[in-house]
Amino acid sequence: MTTEVWLLGTVAVVWGAAVGLLLARPAYRLAVGPQQPWRADCPGGHPLPGWLGPARCRGCPGPYGRGRVALPAVTALLCGALAAATGPRPELLVWLLLTPAGVLLAAVDLRVRRLPDVLTLPLAVTALALLGVAALLPEHAGRWTGASLGALALSGGHLVLHLISPAGMGFGDVKLALTTGAVLGWYGWGVLLLGAFAGFLLGGLYGLALVVLRRADRRTEMPFGPFLLAGAFLGLLAGAYAA
Repeated sequence: MTTEVWLLGTVAVVWGAAVGLLLARPAYRLAVGPQQPWRADCPGGHPLPGWLGPARCRGCPGPYGRGRVALPAVTALLCGALAAATGPRPELLVWLLLTPAGVLLAAVDLRVRRLPDVLTLPLAVTALALLGVAALLPEHAGRWTGASLGALALSGGHLVLHLISPAGMGFGDVKLALTTGAVLGWYGWGVLLLGAFAGFLLGGLYGLALVVLRRADRRTEMPFGPFLLAGAFLGLLAGAYAA
C-alpha cells in the first residue's frame, strides 16, 4: 500500500471508531418491537439526552444496552477496509458516511428483528443523493445510473420474495435493499449480483447453523438485514478494489 492509502485507512478507522461510539444510544432507543414507540428513557427511568451518544446515563451507576465495544470496533474495521479497497476516490466519502448507519441497522435487526423506517428510507435517499454528487467529481469509478437501476432491481427482487413469503422476507429488507442495491449498482451489475448472492449465502449458512445446533427450525424467523448488509459490504469491497 502507498502512504496515501495508509493515511486514508488510518483516518477511516479513527472516523469509524469515533462514530461507532455514538451508536450505542440510538441502538438502544430503536431496539423495540413493532408498533412500539422508540425508547425515551434509560432502564432506570431517566430521560435520554438526544439520539447520538454512548449508552450511559448520569443518573445510573453503569452503562445500559449492549454493543458498547462491538459497535465502534466493527464500524472502525469496516471503514478501514473500505478505505483500503477504494483508495482516494470520491465515493469513499459516501461509503464512510453510510457505514455507521448500516452497522446501526444491523445491530437493531439482530436484537429485535426490525429495520426501522426512520433509518431505511432516509438512508436510501441519502445514498443516491451522495452518489449523485460523487458522480460529478473527477476520478470517481462508478455510475449513478447503475446505482439507481441497482436500487430498483435489488429492491424489486426482494419485493417479489416478500410477496411470495412475507415470513421469510420482511418488508424492511425490501426497503433496505434500495440502499444496498444503490451502492452495489454503482460498480455495475456484476458487483450487484455478487453482493446479493453473498447476502443470501451468509443468511442461509447462518440459518443452517442454527438448525444444526437445534436453536431454530425451518419456521423460525431470522433477521436478514445483517446478512443483506454483509453481502453488500463484501460486494462493495470487490467492486472498489477492482475498479
